[in-house]
Amino acid sequence: MQPTERFPAGTSRFEKVNIDKLVPYARNARTHSKEQILQLRASLREFGFVNPVIVDKDCNIIAGHGRVLAAKAEGMTEIPCVFAEHLTEAQKRA
Repeated sequence: MQPTERFPAGTSRFEKVNIDKLVPYARNARTHSKEQILQLRASLREFGFVNPVIVDKDCNIIAGHGRVLAAKAEGMTEIPCVFAEHLTEAQKRA
């Protein structure tokens, strides 16, 4: 399989990242209720991580803030991440 077949366009890598290195995106407009985090925790326990967190080159979380909060609450130390290093600031906010 060619590298371009493994990742969506603009995605440079996929790897597990230490949860303490992940930085919540300062402009994240979405918040998660305690109930949502509990639901995400239950999902992580039952299914594991099936949808990786999307981060930029500096490990700023672009998508997946709730999953990271749930993973921390579950005591996870590493999170599967997709690095989307090609995004502009405007694209990160979208």
